[in-house]
Amino acid sequence: MQYRRLGRSGLRVSVLALGTMTFGGAGQFGLLGATDVAGARRQLDQCLDAGVNLVDTANMYSAGRSEEILGEAMAGRRDRVLVSTKVRFPMGDGPNDEGLSRHHILAQAEASLRRLGTDHIDLYHVHEWDGQTPLEETLEALDTLVRSGKVRYLGVSNYSGWQLMKALAVADAHGYQRFVSNQVYYSLESRDAEFELVPASLDQGLGVLVWSPLAGGLLSGKYRRGQQAADGRHLTEWSEPPVRDEEKLYDTIETVVAIADRHGVSPAQVSLAYLLAKPGVTALVIGARRDEQLAANLGAAELQLSTDEVDRLDRVSAPVLRYPYWHQAAAAAARFGEPDQAWFRPAR
Repeated sequence: MQYRRLGRSGLRVSVLALGTMTFGGAGQFGLLGATDVAGARRQLDQCLDAGVNLVDTANMYSAGRSEEILGEAMAGRRDRVLVSTKVRFPMGDGPNDEGLSRHHILAQAEASLRRLGTDHIDLYHVHEWDGQTPLEETLEALDTLVRSGKVRYLGVSNYSGWQLMKALAVADAHGYQRFVSNQVYYSLESRDAEFELVPASLDQGLGVLVWSPLAGGLLSGKYRRGQQAADGRHLTEWSEPPVRDEEKLYDTIETVVAIADRHGVSPAQVSLAYLLAKPGVTALVIGARRDEQLAANLGAAELQLSTDEVDRLDRVSAPVLRYPYWHQAAAAAARFGEPDQAWFRPAR
């Protein structure tokens, strides 16, 4: 297993992290899986044996049940696990049961600690933007948690570029703890994060954690042009992430499958290895309904794609350049810096 530094922090995390959205199976999360405590222990065993040291959950996964299951699964070995959880989404029906107010953040941090059975959270993410709470209030509450020792590091997820930069500016202006990680959706199905979020993270020293790196299983190889998949979340009511260009997706999948066949590995491993070769990426959050899926995906950490193979995947999955990127590619490429390379790679 490889380990990479998380942003500008001193924390080193494995390039693959265990995702726990399948833990619990309550409500809509039942469409993804229903891993119980025994299953969670097996998956955690697999990951620890492979060298994984980061586990990602959220308070809203199965209405807190995911955190409870993770807490039971890691009992007796908490010191081997870095725990990431999140706050923002509704956790009740009351008017203050969601958002990023001081009230909600502090209450939910305490609730997560109880469910996880631990005295600290290693990495605490704000899960989504809250446009109604002043950033000063949100960041002061997060800073309080770090200074109290209940949270070690802070992260952000699902912000836009301007929202991220504004939050970092507010933190700097007040001397609050900065985010050290940015958890984003990024895959061969959609490389939108390359335009603003990955460059901003590189520029500002945030490690990039990737959620749904297989696009909800679309890039696992089970979905092929002209064939009906036997199972998978995209046969259910779960429509995240959305597919905007089905033909391009199938072209990408065919390229992934061809490269996988050449290496004698699964398409999922190729899709994951591609992201690990991209600028700024620190770790990929992977989850699985079945133990054998998880075991196979863990092999991606050892797969090295050639420059040629990465180029092939870059070309087939290339997003359409929006303004001002097409203009910059034509007129300013000679003076691009490292963050710009996250979205612009000259043809070779």
